[in-house]
Amino acid sequence: MKIINTKDANFSKEFENILARAKTDIKGVSAIVTGIIDEIVQDGNEALKAHIEKFDKWEVKSDEELMISQDDMKKAYDNIDENLKKALHTAYDRIKTYHEKQLPKSWVDFEKNGTILGQKVTPVDKAGLYIPGGKAAYPSSLLMNAIPAIVAGVEEIVVCTPTPNNEVNELLLAACHICNVSKAYKVGGASAIAAMAYGTQTIPKVDVITGPGNIFVATAKKLVFGEVNIDMIAGPSEIGILSDSSAKPKYLAIDLLSQAEHDEMASSIMITIDENIAIQTSDEVENYLKTLSREAIARKSIEDRGAIIIAKDMDEALELMNEIAPEHLEVMTVNPFELLPKIKHAGAIFLGENTPEPIGDYIAGPNHTLPTGSTAKFYSPLNVENFLKKSSIINFSKNAIDELGEACALLADTEGLTAHAKSVRVRLEEDK
Repeated sequence: MKIINTKDANFSKEFENILARAKTDIKGVSAIVTGIIDEIVQDGNEALKAHIEKFDKWEVKSDEELMISQDDMKKAYDNIDENLKKALHTAYDRIKTYHEKQLPKSWVDFEKNGTILGQKVTPVDKAGLYIPGGKAAYPSSLLMNAIPAIVAGVEEIVVCTPTPNNEVNELLLAACHICNVSKAYKVGGASAIAAMAYGTQTIPKVDVITGPGNIFVATAKKLVFGEVNIDMIAGPSEIGILSDSSAKPKYLAIDLLSQAEHDEMASSIMITIDENIAIQTSDEVENYLKTLSREAIARKSIEDRGAIIIAKDMDEALELMNEIAPEHLEVMTVNPFELLPKIKHAGAIFLGENTPEPIGDYIAGPNHTLPTGSTAKFYSPLNVENFLKKSSIINFSKNAIDELGEACALLADTEGLTAHAKSVRVRLEEDK
C-alpha cells in the first residue's frame, strides 16, 4: 500500500490526488442518463421493460412482472436461517431506536401582543428508496433507508432494486418484509430513479428519493432534483483512519480493506503519526488481501486509491483528515474522545479500536447512508428529516398587526411592492 510523508517534496500533489478521489465523469454520462429519463417520461413501462432487457438481461412480459409481491417477501423471510432472522431484527430495533431520537417536534410560541408563531412538521406522502444490486446486494441498505421513513411516518414507501437475470436477493426480500414494504419493483439504474421521479403506469411518483448507487444512479438523482427531493449525490465508499503508536496494525489493515472490497473506486486512507505503524499496516494489508473473497476488487482499490500518510503530529493529521472529510472516520488512538472536538468533517465517526466501521454498516443504529467525496463538509447522514418537511405557522392578532404592520409596509415600500404595503395598511386604516 502506498506510503507518503507530509515531508515529501511531492506531498502536495499526492494529497491533491486524494482530495480528487471522488471526481466522477457525471458530464460524460449526463447525455446517456438524460436519454433514459426522457424515454421513461415518454413511454413509461414500455421503456422500463426495454431498459431491463438491455441492462439486466431478462425479458419482462407483463407489467405485473415488474412488481415484487409481498408473498415473495414473506416466503423469503420464513426461509432464512433463524440466527440471521434474529440479526435482522436486532439491526431493525437498534436502527429504529436511534432514528426515533432524531424526530423534530412541531411547536407553537405565543407572544404578548397576541402573535402566534410556530412550525408544523409533517412527513412526505411517498418516499422512493433505491437499493443497489449488481456486484453485491445490500439488505442493510434497505433497513437504513426504510426505517427513517417509517419513523418519520411516511405512508407509502416504494422500493426499486435491479434484478440481473430476474434474480432477487432473498435476504433483501426478507428485509422488505420486516419493514412492511408494500410496493417493490425489479427496476434498477437511472431508469428506476426516473420512474420514481415522474411515475409510470405501475410505479408511483414519489416526493423524495434516497439511497446509493453507481454513477448513472447518482447522475439521474442530480437531474431529477427539483422534480423530487433527494438525500445526496453519493459516490464510491471510503474510509479514513487516524492512528497513533497505540493502534494495532492488524486492525488498521483489515478496516482499510473493509471499504476497499466494496468497489474498485472505493478509497481507503490512513493518517498516522508513527512511521512503524504505517509500514506494519501496509504489510498487513498485503497479508489480508490474499485471504479475501473479493481480492481483485479490493486490491485494485488499494493500489489505485489507497494511501497511508505519515504526519508530523496529530494536529497536522487532524487538519489533513478534516480536509479529506471522509465518509467513515475511525479514530484509533489512546484516547479518541480527546480528538472528537477537533474533528469537523466526517459522515460517521468511529471511536476506539473496538468500533470497526462494519459495526456502523449493520448493527450500531446510526445510518450508513453517508456523504462521500468530501461532501461531509456540507451534507449529513441520511436521517429522519430527509423524509419530513416543515411548514411555518403564523397568526397575528389585531394588536400585533397594529404594532408591527407599519414597519412591514415600510419595508414593502422600499422594494416597490405597492400591493404588499397596501394589504397591510388597509388593515391598519380600518379602525381610523
